[in-house]
Amino acid sequence: MPCKHKFIDELELKGLDYAPETLVVGTFNPAWPEENNAEWFYGRTQDSFVWNVLPALYGTPSLVNATAAEWRQFCRTQRIAFTDLITSIDDADEHNRNHRKIISGFADKALVYNFDDFVFTDIVRILKQHPSIRNVYITRGITESFWRHLWSPVMHYCNTNGLHERRLLPASEESAYQHEAHNQHHPDAAIEALPDYVLYRWKLEWHC
Repeated sequence: MPCKHKFIDELELKGLDYAPETLVVGTFNPAWPEENNAEWFYGRTQDSFVWNVLPALYGTPSLVNATAAEWRQFCRTQRIAFTDLITSIDDADEHNRNHRKIISGFADKALVYNFDDFVFTDIVRILKQHPSIRNVYITRGITESFWRHLWSPVMHYCNTNGLHERRLLPASEESAYQHEAHNQHHPDAAIEALPDYVLYRWKLEWHC
C-alpha cells in the first residue's frame, strides 16, 4: 500500500475560507507509521521549530504547544497556506519492515535514496489557481538535483510573474551546523539557541 501524505486532502489548498497571500512548501508528511503524531503541517514539534519561528516573524507568541485549530487560525489571520512537494510514495509498502523504518525516520535523503515512484504536488498549478499568493517559500535547500528539479519550475513561474520566492533554512536540528558556523565566525553576535538562529535567517528572507 503506498504511503500517502497525512494531509493529502489539503495539499491543493482545497477548502480554504480565505485568500492566501503566502505559500509555505515543505517536503512530505507520511500517513504512516503510527508514531507520526503530527496533527497538522509541521506538527511534529519535537523535531521542528516552525511553530516557534513563524509566529515570531509576526511578533506573536510561540505556538509550539498550541492545537491544530490554533495553528489554522494563525494561518487564516496571516493569510498563510501550507503544502508539500510529495503527495505520495507509491512504491512504499506498509508491510515492508524496512520501508516502515525508512519512512519513520522522517529524513528527506532517505526517501530519495530508497524509493523511485513518487507522486508530486503541482505547485505551479496551485499558484495559478490562487493568484492571491504573492510570496512562496520552501523550507529546505534545493542543492540536491532531486529537489532542484522539483523546485526549478516554481522558481521560473515566480520570477516570470513577480512573486517573492525564497528558500528557507530548515527549522530543525538539521541546521545545527550552520548555527555553529555562524557563532564561530561572529563571536560578537553569537545566537545562543538554534530556534533563534533559524528565526534570524528566516527574517532575512521573509517578505515582512
